Amino acid sequence: MPIKDRSATRASQDTLAPGLALDQIGEALASFYDDLIAEGIPENLAALVRQVHQPEPVSEPDPVAAAPIRKSGRIALVVEDDAATQEVAVSLLDETELEAVGCATAEEALAVMRDRGGDVALVFADIQLSGVMDGLQLARAVAMLWPTARMVVTSGRRSPRPDLLPERVVFIPKPWRPQDVLVEAERATSAPPPAVP
Repeated sequence: MPIKDRSATRASQDTLAPGLALDQIGEALASFYDDLIAEGIPENLAALVRQVHQPEPVSEPDPVAAAPIRKSGRIALVVEDDAATQEVAVSLLDETELEAVGCATAEEALAVMRDRGGDVALVFADIQLSGVMDGLQLARAVAMLWPTARMVVTSGRRSPRPDLLPERVVFIPKPWRPQDVLVEAERATSAPPPAVP
């Protein structure tokens, strides 16, 4: 199945939010299965899908719909060389007041930091990265050059020795939970930045 863009994924998640009518959920499921039919699913499943009732579109705006998230102009930088994991983290952080930017290497992340380092509130980086630098080297550079940015590193391997992590760098093991990432984003935007020595 081809990967859908983030806006389509976000729209389907919004449609399945708690509190919506069953016919709206049925409509979302029917839309999902229409994509499967287009890709050639078996005819017996296609026949079941055709039986799903799709109500008429509602002309009035839904009062239950959430207000759009107001962006602060600050950035959450996701540094992850696995495209699927990067996309999940970027999509998750896009739901906060931060503008999420994805990078595959530490070198790409440093280029963003050079251009917009003052706007970066959070750097969320895997320790194992393709490229010359790893996530720990990136963490040291960010801690030294942009100390007001909240730095979080993650890894599916064992946690790094504490003496390898710069002061104030947070470690989250993989697989990380979305809640853990959202908590760090909240801390990056609400906690006062550390004092610069």
